[in-house]
Amino acid sequence: MDNRILGLHHITAIADNAKRNLDFYTKVLGVRLVKKTVNFDDPGTYHFYFGNENGTPGTILTFFPWEGIGKGNNGSGMATHIGYSVPKGSLEFWKIIYKAYM
Repeated sequence: MDNRILGLHHITAIADNAKRNLDFYTKVLGVRLVKKTVNFDDPGTYHFYFGNENGTPGTILTFFPWEGIGKGNNGSGMATHIGYSVPKGSLEFWKIIYKAYM
């Protein structure tokens, strides 16, 4: 049996504020909101899907924004950072955008 992992389908994270999360990814970074649904275990909480225009596996980053959740703690096996690639020569632009928003 060949059990190789060929890639990630998506990463899911938790956010503190739904509007701030949605605005940052769509308005600041310009990432497409592919889908907005609810957390099936907690229907009072949104589940945002950000990714490319086709929702291609590997491009998807999802969030459960739980209002007031606060800062979490890093745990074993957790993804604690994600990164996007940017065109050569544009890193300073993205640093300015990020600092302005934060």
